[in-house]
Amino acid sequence: MKTTSAKISLFILFGIIISACNAVKRIPDDKLLLTKNEITVDGAAEKKDEIQALLYQQPNTKLLGIPLGLHIYNLAKPNHDSIYKAALLANQKQLKRQIRLLSAKQVQRKGESFLYSGIHNFLEKSGEAPVIVEQARNIKSALRLKSYYFNQGFFDAKTSFSIDTLKGKKARVKYDIIKGRMSRIDSLSANILSEDVDSLYQKNKNASFLKVGAQFKSENFDLERDRLTTLFRNNGVFFIQQSDLNYTIDTVDTNQKTNVELVIKEEALREGDSTFSRKFNIYKISEVNIYTDYPQNSTIKTPQDSIIYNNFNLYSYDKIKYRPKSITDAVFITPGYNYADFLTNLTRRSLSNLQVFNSPSIQYKVNDKDTLGNSLIANIYLSPRDKYSFGYSVDLTHSNVQDFGIEGSTSFTIRNVFNGAETFDIALRGNIGSSRDFANPNNLFFNVSEYGIDTRLNFPRILMPFNTDKIIPKRMIPSTNLTLGFAKQQNIGLDKENFTGAMTYTWNPKRFNNVRFDLFNAQYVNNINVGNYFNVYASSFAALNNIAQEIGRVPEGERLEIPGEANNFIQEVLDGNTALTPADERYNQVRSINERRIRLSENNLIIASSYTFSKTTQNGISDNNFYSFKTKVEAAGNTLSLIASMLETGNTEKSKRTIFDVQYSQYIKGEFEYIKHWNISRDQVFAVRGFFGLAIPYGNSTNIPFSRSYFAGGSNDIRAWQPYSLGPGSSGAINDFNEANMKLTASAELRFKIVNNFKGALFVDSGNIWNTLDDVTDEAAVFDGFSSLEDIAVGSGFGIRYDFSFFVVRLDLAFKTYNPSDDAGKRWFRDYNFSNSVLNIGINYPF
Repeated sequence: MKTTSAKISLFILFGIIISACNAVKRIPDDKLLLTKNEITVDGAAEKKDEIQALLYQQPNTKLLGIPLGLHIYNLAKPNHDSIYKAALLANQKQLKRQIRLLSAKQVQRKGESFLYSGIHNFLEKSGEAPVIVEQARNIKSALRLKSYYFNQGFFDAKTSFSIDTLKGKKARVKYDIIKGRMSRIDSLSANILSEDVDSLYQKNKNASFLKVGAQFKSENFDLERDRLTTLFRNNGVFFIQQSDLNYTIDTVDTNQKTNVELVIKEEALREGDSTFSRKFNIYKISEVNIYTDYPQNSTIKTPQDSIIYNNFNLYSYDKIKYRPKSITDAVFITPGYNYADFLTNLTRRSLSNLQVFNSPSIQYKVNDKDTLGNSLIANIYLSPRDKYSFGYSVDLTHSNVQDFGIEGSTSFTIRNVFNGAETFDIALRGNIGSSRDFANPNNLFFNVSEYGIDTRLNFPRILMPFNTDKIIPKRMIPSTNLTLGFAKQQNIGLDKENFTGAMTYTWNPKRFNNVRFDLFNAQYVNNINVGNYFNVYASSFAALNNIAQEIGRVPEGERLEIPGEANNFIQEVLDGNTALTPADERYNQVRSINERRIRLSENNLIIASSYTFSKTTQNGISDNNFYSFKTKVEAAGNTLSLIASMLETGNTEKSKRTIFDVQYSQYIKGEFEYIKHWNISRDQVFAVRGFFGLAIPYGNSTNIPFSRSYFAGGSNDIRAWQPYSLGPGSSGAINDFNEANMKLTASAELRFKIVNNFKGALFVDSGNIWNTLDDVTDEAAVFDGFSSLEDIAVGSGFGIRYDFSFFVVRLDLAFKTYNPSDDAGKRWFRDYNFSNSVLNIGINYPF
């Protein structure tokens, strides 16, 4: 089926290209299609993307040398509305017959339907119109190139262009640039009338982007202007703007040397019809007024309630409903200190982070009571969000557990719960689905279900019995989250009940750094339907049943009953009541199946603490030149071990301790992830990701709980394998859900534009999972030093994505390039075909 679909897709694509191969079919006879731009600088070809992007006209986008977007555009019929009308008028009998059957209005609307009009509009919108050479735009491009090199210090640069006519109404445009001599900065000086501003400049001029002897570049002047404006406004110079900073540049008779003078004159003011000027001053904050419920659409103009707290004035047009400290802790504009832009922005961000107000408004005015006229009053206007809010959602789902599902959720939020800007969220979720893999005695379509409840209480501060302001100051925007959750499954796997609870602290040491500390993260998994184990893990049962047939425990072609006969057979083998002995490989296989059954079906109790640090240099969603990394350290079971030892609940025979008759997990876990993006050219991004994770059991555990282990495969992982279908090591994914306690992956992806919002990608994924330092003894699954790196799987493929601006729909087709489970010498490209490919459907990019 996969092969057939792939071939059909290729035939369709081939048909589109062939049917529209005439790229100039919509080019008028007296016009030319632009096929290429060539730029030469001082006789050498210039191919830098930043230079090419200066041209006003760019050739149509090409994929593998084919202008696919142009061909798609050419498939649309021009003037399709007129063609439809002309066809109707040419056949009056057909027109009258259609009017009798439909009506004149419906016949007219028929021409606007997708078949007659919509499909052509879609093709034109999805494709690219032909780029026709326009001399006026060529002239503008030449002028822009000259301006670019002028701003690089080549004041005598000269540009010209020529149009080369090619066969078949096509052309290329050549631009020739002669740069001339480069100018350098010979001297720097400053003429600043304000003593305060001049003092700030002199103290910080060593950080200037302008250096004597450096090449003249306009972009450095812009950077320096930005730097100085930020410096001044963050040190109290409230009224200064970037436009107040000007440069006088002298290049007359200087032999390509430039003399630069920074000029900052006085502030220009208007009062009535007259204007005057004054020197820029440094302003201090004299008052901070906080209006906690500013009425946007109310006739009430006078606050009815007020409080003075730590020199902050809090006002309310009703009764103040917030504890003052909860508001002032989010305000960094402080009376008695200089005005600073960054404190205003930090205050705005911190107040928004409380999640109880709409976007705050912060305004300043000069304090009229100050005779010196150098102080400001800060007015902060807060508009509360609704005390209560309700939300809901309904989704259709598909997963490896259910063929079809309907998922619904409702959420209820209460804000300012304890008058300290706290928020409380409670969410109910439910899912019903249809699965052919699970028991369905009543032949119901919806035969699986899951429901749960999640609660979260957020405090906009660190909740500790002692003051943490010196360790985690309020400028880091700290918060505390208390969460509780419960989920129950029916006819899914072992019908587990999942109880969770956590106390989490988060803060931001810097603007793009984030820290998360889980004081505790508890999970209790209660498996209700343990007897369903061999129905869920069918590959384990198949192996067990084969052994039973081989030794005559069950007749050939029959199956052990689940769970009774299957469990009894395991016990018979382990008790020595069969022909199998510990020296027999099949005996060890049964023992391994039983150990995995016990591990995956037993109840789990996990109480862990973890520390996570993440950093990114990405500045906005459109930034494609950045890196990010995240590291996490987690430890589980230490507190429970201490409690268990105090209660003396240990089982000396098994050397395993329990809490409430449940063996708790004990392990330490570390993870590291690194992502890097390069914007290599126009509409092309190269992205890489690396991940390493290792969880080591100790003390009360000899393995890692299933919920905290690693798996490989899936749409955001190694895409040539389905989730849980790769590894561990070279074992060949013999289980239904293959997981291990160590993971190493690396991925690379080249992303490019196909046409308009359609994007493409070529990618390579590599990695695997292994067992190490746990109770797994299978040599094929265990990591044994550098020699095990030959078990790293490699997958490659291509993808098509559609960018909806706010999210991306992704289709990735991946092929098994190197399969470590194959025999040595047959691992490369053995399964590199459509029949063994994996189609991944995802939302947004994988990394």
